Amino acid sequence: MVIAGAGMAGVQTAVALREQGFTGTVTLIGAEPHQPYDRPPLSKAVLLGKAEGSAFDVDFETLGIELRLGHEVLGVRPADHELDTEAGPVPYNVLVLATGAEPIRLPGAEGVPGVHLLRTLDDAERLRPVLARQHDIVVVGAGWIGAEFATAAREAGCAVTVVEAADRPLAGALPAEVAAPMTAWYEDSGAVLRTHARVERVEPGSVILDDGSRLPAGAVVVGIGARPATAWLAGSGIELGAHGDVVADDRLRSSVPDVYAVGDCASFPSGRYGERLLVHHWDNALQGPRTVAANILGETSAVYDPVPYFWSEQFGRFVQYAGHHGAADTLLWRGDPSGPAWTVCWLRDDRLVALLAVGRPRDLAQGRRLIEAGTPMNAELLVDPARPMKAATA
Repeated sequence: MVIAGAGMAGVQTAVALREQGFTGTVTLIGAEPHQPYDRPPLSKAVLLGKAEGSAFDVDFETLGIELRLGHEVLGVRPADHELDTEAGPVPYNVLVLATGAEPIRLPGAEGVPGVHLLRTLDDAERLRPVLARQHDIVVVGAGWIGAEFATAAREAGCAVTVVEAADRPLAGALPAEVAAPMTAWYEDSGAVLRTHARVERVEPGSVILDDGSRLPAGAVVVGIGARPATAWLAGSGIELGAHGDVVADDRLRSSVPDVYAVGDCASFPSGRYGERLLVHHWDNALQGPRTVAANILGETSAVYDPVPYFWSEQFGRFVQYAGHHGAADTLLWRGDPSGPAWTVCWLRDDRLVALLAVGRPRDLAQGRRLIEAGTPMNAELLVDPARPMKAATA
C-alpha cells in the first residue's frame, strides 16, 4: 500500500489499514519534511505561540508504517502501477491519493515581501513573529481561515483590516441572511471589515484597493480559498472534476483500477444529498480513510455518504456546521442572531438537512444525529431555542 500525502487523510488511512488487519507494507509519502501534523491548531495555538507544533500522536514505527518525508509526488503511471516522486519511482499494488488542498494565491502578490499564506506549519511559524511584533495586518478574504486568523491577530494586539470582495463574510459558504449577523463580530473584536473591496495590487508595506484606497500593511495574509492539490495528476488518466478534484465513486475509488482518493483532494457522490460533494474540512479527512481501508481490504463494500461537519473558532465564538444546505427549501432560526448563541436549521420537506450552531453545541450534536436518521421535524417546535432539538420531531 502506498499513500500519497501525509496529512490527516493520509495518516488516518495508514492507521485504518493497520486497525482493520492489513499486514503488508504501508508506505506514507509526504512533501513536507516535518513529522505528520494536524492543521487546525496552526491558526490557533501554534500561531499564537501557545504550542510548538501539532504532530499526530501516532507511533508509525510500532505500526510498521514507513514514512518518506520531504518527497514531493510528481506523477502516477497507473498502467505500470508506479508513483513518480522526487526520489524516484515507487511501485504500488494499491495507491491512495491523499494530497489535500493548496491555498489559492493572490494574483500579482507572488514574491512581494510580507505576503503570507496560512496552510502549513512553516506558514504558521513565519507568521508567529509577525503577530508578536504587532504589525498592522491586512487579511484578504473573509472566509473561515480569514476570520480565524483575524481572531488570532486581534488576540495578539495587532491592528487588523479584513478586505472581502463580496458583500459579506463567508459569501461562498452561507446565505446572506445567515452571514449577516457575523459582520458585527469583526467590529466587536476591534477588526475593520471592508466588503465590496477588491485588491488592485500589493506593494511592500501597503495594499491598494480598486477604489484607490491604500491600507498600511506590515503583513498581508491571503485567505481566498483552496483547491485540490492535484495538478501533478495531469496526464495520468485519473479523472478530475471541474475544481481539480479527483472524481471518486461512493466507495472512494478513482476512475482507474487500484487507485483510491480521500480527503480534500477528492469529491464523492452523496446519496443523502443527491449531488457530488467536495468537502475541504478536517472531519472528512478523518472519516473517509475508514471507508477507503475497508474497501481496499474487501471484507465489506463500504459506501461513503457522511453528514459533513466542521467547526470554526472566531471572535470568541464557537461555530459548528453539519450537513449540506444546498437543496434545502426552508430556513428556520433558533434564538436571536444578535445574541451570543443561536442556531440556523435548513429543512427539505420536513427533514433536517443542515444546521449552523453558534455557541450551541448541544444543538449541533442532536441535529447531526437527526440529519443522519432522516427524522421528520416539527417546524413550530424546532424554532423554540429552549426546546431540545431531539424533542422537536414530528
